[in-house]
Amino acid sequence: LQHKCSSKPPNDSTLTEVNNTTLEYLTSSLSTKLIPTVYLSAVLLGVPSNAIILWMLLFRIRSVCTAILYTNLAVSDLLFCIVLPFRIAYHLNGNNWIFGEWMCRATTAVFYGNMYCSILLLTGISVSRYVAIVHPFMYKRLPKRAYATAVCAGAWAVVFLYMLPLCLMRQSYYVKPLGIFTCHDVHNACETLSAFQFYYYISLAVFGFLIPLVIVIFCYVSIIQTLKTHEWFWYVKVSLLILTIFAICFVPSNIILIVHHINYYYYNTDRLYSFYLIALCLSSLNSCLDPFLYFLMSKIRMCPAPHPSCQEASPSPEMNGMPASTNPGAPGPPEWSHM
Repeated sequence: LQHKCSSKPPNDSTLTEVNNTTLEYLTSSLSTKLIPTVYLSAVLLGVPSNAIILWMLLFRIRSVCTAILYTNLAVSDLLFCIVLPFRIAYHLNGNNWIFGEWMCRATTAVFYGNMYCSILLLTGISVSRYVAIVHPFMYKRLPKRAYATAVCAGAWAVVFLYMLPLCLMRQSYYVKPLGIFTCHDVHNACETLSAFQFYYYISLAVFGFLIPLVIVIFCYVSIIQTLKTHEWFWYVKVSLLILTIFAICFVPSNIILIVHHINYYYYNTDRLYSFYLIALCLSSLNSCLDPFLYFLMSKIRMCPAPHPSCQEASPSPEMNGMPASTNPGAPGPPEWSHM
């Protein structure tokens, strides 16, 4: 949401001209009741579930590859859950931010950073699964620890660089008609209309979401085609479940983000912003869904016969009634849970 562009200095945090759409949103039950309720649910589910998964990863999982990938995902989700109470307090307080400008910038960066860090990490995990299932011989030669480390380091580096502008731009403004300080809900229209902000948000959605989405879809479609026999029915269902959750959490907010900024930059309208905030609520649920996905995947073993490419503790060769391979050098289907 933006206030009307005026001749005031850009560093003036007091907004005297705010459009009616902005005022309606800031006083609506959507922003003061529904949004904080969804965020509170995400915190109540996300904190204990991610803490449990993190404990399992640190003390019970023997695969370094698994620990690296999912520990980073759990840490990202926990950071999100830690800062989310500030957003909850903000909305319950009538969209009045009382924690200062720098805390507003930090929570905004962590909020968006979690979304795109999760997307990039899930993309890296999907590529690893794709190679393991579709190209098992290539997976056998893959330096798994180095791959996991590179994926995590790359994801955090990209997110850090993309979140820097949010930390440098003013996020908190005083709305004089309502007597409140907003946090990331109202922006200076003169700044928002700049080409930099337009291309910043568009590139964020393209490189942080659209390209990873194409990669994830390709990976899981290939996995489903490879595991289309009856024996792997449940693994196909899990792949579809992951795609569905990925779509629910990330597709709406990023698509609306692109359309919203195109509309505002070219047509000076922000009518989609309320829908965007609802979509962001859906994306916050990712922080409490990731642990359940990991728990589900950890129960599925696809390594009926141990082979060198499996670094996890493999189940017995007779698992699911399948005989052990008589050729120790032949790579069987790789274990699903370690990626």
